[in-house]
Amino acid sequence: MARVVIVNSRAGNVRSVEKALRYIVAQVPMLAATEVFLTDRPEQVATADALILPGVGAFGEVMSYLRASGLAEAVLAVVTAGKPYLGICLGMQILFQGSEEMGSWPGLGLLPGQVLRFPPGLQVPQIGWNQLHFQRQASLLAGIPDGAYMYFVHSYYCAPENPDDVVATTEYGIDYASVVERDNIWGIQPHPEKSHKVGLRVLRNFLVMSVTG
Repeated sequence: MARVVIVNSRAGNVRSVEKALRYIVAQVPMLAATEVFLTDRPEQVATADALILPGVGAFGEVMSYLRASGLAEAVLAVVTAGKPYLGICLGMQILFQGSEEMGSWPGLGLLPGQVLRFPPGLQVPQIGWNQLHFQRQASLLAGIPDGAYMYFVHSYYCAPENPDDVVATTEYGIDYASVVERDNIWGIQPHPEKSHKVGLRVLRNFLVMSVTG
């Protein structure tokens, strides 16, 4: 049985992600043996065959909690062991080296780059539907058309140092990375759990990749 662990970062929205994943598992026969498990305990994160870290909220608060609780160390151990990781919204942002939100905060450092505030003159947070513009093909977006709409809520954006990490971009005053991928690591800025059929397809793709390898 594949064990897909949702990391409870206490940053909100985890229950919506859990419900969406359980719905997909119930609908897709090849995922029938998949266990979806929500936890805030490092020892349970360590048992994961795949990790999902969702979140909304402040970068510094979440990273402080993850480090103090031992969850950051557990997540890093699982990811560096080659297990699939999907970061959603803030879960994508903490993949990077740091953020300028409310000062300067270090992230997990799994991807080179920084998290920056949208330029002055743009309404923040960006709230609502916006498009994904594909930069290359990726299994996370299989079956999703270029230009598909997803639901966004954020005031900061990821600026990867390596263009090869960027799967899709979104335009909001600037073009910024909204989907990233490197090896066993995926990150998506919009919220799949709030993005109807497109979002469910993203989560389904991740679960299938996690189960089939």
